[in-house]
Amino acid sequence: MIDRALTGLGAFLAAGLLALLVLPLLALVVASSPTAVAAAVADPAFLPALGLSLATSASSVAVIVLAGTPLAWWLATSGSRWVRPVGLLVDLPLVVPPAALGIALLQAFGRRGLFGPALAAVGVQLPFTPAAVVVAQVVVAAPFYVQAAVNAFRDVDPEVLLVARTLGAGPAAAFGRVALPIALPGLVGAASLAWARALGELGATLLFAGSLPGRTTTLPLAVLTALESDVQLAVVLALALVALGGLLLGVLRAVPTWRP
Repeated sequence: MIDRALTGLGAFLAAGLLALLVLPLLALVVASSPTAVAAAVADPAFLPALGLSLATSASSVAVIVLAGTPLAWWLATSGSRWVRPVGLLVDLPLVVPPAALGIALLQAFGRRGLFGPALAAVGVQLPFTPAAVVVAQVVVAAPFYVQAAVNAFRDVDPEVLLVARTLGAGPAAAFGRVALPIALPGLVGAASLAWARALGELGATLLFAGSLPGRTTTLPLAVLTALESDVQLAVVLALALVALGGLLLGVLRAVPTWRP
């Protein structure tokens, strides 16, 4: 009797959580209409924000994959005593609010920040530029890629690498020809997850890059701006973000069954 009651309570709580996750998204769909979508697409703010979001998030993911893949490989395979503290530093942005990360970026790279004068000396001004959007997205999204990539590399059988080394392959060749192809589905899924996070980034971007129309206003920032004057436009922009996130999540879910 008690087990049955607990099972029923668990099912009720699970259904309640599922409803809490789904109903707001359903409300977005209900609140929009083909006419509203067409009007939003025709709005001067829509296409620039969409294009900037896609361009900056793609650039962010490229940086994350290029720099994060060797870092993840080292974290997954190294026996160094520095693995744990480095892993902690990589994961730290996951628990730091994006707004705090934005302030930290300003203190690091702002005009009066730690490295601001050095950047200014070589003619580089990072804050409130499209490059600042990319930097903010990299900071918040990189941990998602590195975490998942570490897990993908840990699934590579060490004996396979040992056989490759025995046959004469150097460390780089063993990584590129053996470990990378095996871990590739997991890496693609990790990149999709990081891309979705970069695409939805708001807090750090707002504080470090600002919201300059056509220059640093991404889709999440456009939603925030539209909410002040045109709620219907904000709804459609939010729906576009949900659709893009859902597309990337679909890739993420399909990757485990894919093989090159």
